[in-house]
Amino acid sequence: MKEFIVDISEEHYQVTEFKQEDLPGIGVVNIALRDFEPKEVFAWHCSVMIDFEELIVNGMPSQDEVKIVDKFQDFLDEKIKGDPIKPNALFLARITWNKTREIIWRIYDPEITNDLLSALIESKDYPREFDFRIDHDPEWKMTQWHLKL
Repeated sequence: MKEFIVDISEEHYQVTEFKQEDLPGIGVVNIALRDFEPKEVFAWHCSVMIDFEELIVNGMPSQDEVKIVDKFQDFLDEKIKGDPIKPNALFLARITWNKTREIIWRIYDPEITNDLLSALIESKDYPREFDFRIDHDPEWKMTQWHLKL
């Protein structure tokens, strides 16, 4: 098995507004990952999609809804990353658009993340409905849109 020395850079965010299908969106992207190497260490792409309940206009969440989902996102981020010194995940982006919040991480060990999120869904102990998927993406092709924002 190959061994790697990985330097985990401090997260650096870029906020961007966009329009897709005539609806506004807001992206927060960790642009510190643009030059991240070795990409193959975090070869899995994890996307968590949260459904908003309380909306204002154009599918955007109310202030109260943002507080609820931000708190849930912080919880997920802490659990999915795990050990801050040797994290299992790197935060890539959060996208708010069309009644949803998508949160994306690059993952080292997908089984840990899959087990965590599956157990959370099974427990039914979460503030908003959500779903997730984890895809093998060693070349980081699924990050291109986000990292070019």
